[in-house]
Amino acid sequence: MIGLLAAAALRRHPARTVLAVLGVAVAAALLLDMVMLATGMRESFRRFLLVQGFDLRIAPKGTLPMDTEATIGDADGLLRTLRANPDIAVATPVLGAQLHVIERGRTVTSFAVGIDPATQADYVLEAGVSPGHADWMVANAAFLAATHARLGDTLDVAAGFDPQLRVYTGRRRLVLGGRARFLYTAADEPVAALPIATLQAMGGPERADRVSLVLARVREGADADRVAAWVDRHVPRVSTLSTNVALRQVDERMGYFRQLGLILGAVSLAVGFLLVATLVTVSVNERVGEIAVMRAIGVRRRRIVQQIVLEGLWLTLVGAILGLALGLVTARQLNAILSDFPGLPSTFHFFLFQPVAAWRSLGLLVACGALAGAYPAWRAAILPIAGTLRREAIA
Repeated sequence: MIGLLAAAALRRHPARTVLAVLGVAVAAALLLDMVMLATGMRESFRRFLLVQGFDLRIAPKGTLPMDTEATIGDADGLLRTLRANPDIAVATPVLGAQLHVIERGRTVTSFAVGIDPATQADYVLEAGVSPGHADWMVANAAFLAATHARLGDTLDVAAGFDPQLRVYTGRRRLVLGGRARFLYTAADEPVAALPIATLQAMGGPERADRVSLVLARVREGADADRVAAWVDRHVPRVSTLSTNVALRQVDERMGYFRQLGLILGAVSLAVGFLLVATLVTVSVNERVGEIAVMRAIGVRRRRIVQQIVLEGLWLTLVGAILGLALGLVTARQLNAILSDFPGLPSTFHFFLFQPVAAWRSLGLLVACGALAGAYPAWRAAILPIAGTLRREAIA
């Protein structure tokens, strides 16, 4: 009954109520987007690191994984050392290089990764087959579009170019066996993957038994940070980065985004609170005579307070529901714009919807709306009945 009375009070001025609901919806959308930006980036980065379940990234000493063209020598010895540790369940090598596709008098340059097909973690196969043979490869859609190749085609590729002799080096004919979605490269970057032994052989003596990176997955229950410290002690020529350390470094560098999200989120809460408080206060001021009559005929103060608080709650609840939809739409559009930044991996997202964080923030906004009705409800509850009725009669 009280809820129906509160809804009826809001329907008296539909235009004003709609505008207030839209204002709350915008505030809710801003709050949701800031929460998705502040907490979603970290979670997105964590998922990005653990997309294939690998906990450690082992790179040349003093570099970040695939950050430079530096490589690790004696790759076979490194892999034997890693696989001898019982806490390391899987270790897979990765070699990065440029790959030149020579066709019809033109050359298309792409990025290539040499992988172990049995343990690779760089791509998800979408069509065709993985490169189980030394002369097979897989590539992404951007590679196929740039080279105009189709699955099953045989391509003339090279791993290098000699500028003095003006000839391509490390040439080989490879069969394009599959199409894949690469996880750690930009969606519009042409990328191909082939067996690491093939790419090492194409690179000549300089690439023999060398890798750019080794990914390792620790066994269940093992401490990844402790295993990383073990690797650094036993293989001093490498730097080992665990997912936990990477996330701590990201947290340090993302302090600006968290502060921005906190400030704009607080602003959105304040805007929602003031909108609801203003509208409910105006509504109460217009109905002081009605409230005084209700008090005079025996309606308890508690019921009046409940009705006015419910008016604020209705406004924020409807606005929060609309704001949820608006926030998701705007977050998707903003994420699409930011994801076009050159070099960003296709699996990384700036805005990530996390149900717990989203509902907590919108619940906080609804609570603020309920509190916004507390002041006008208190004013209505303490109105002097006789004096108010006299003033209304004179007016």
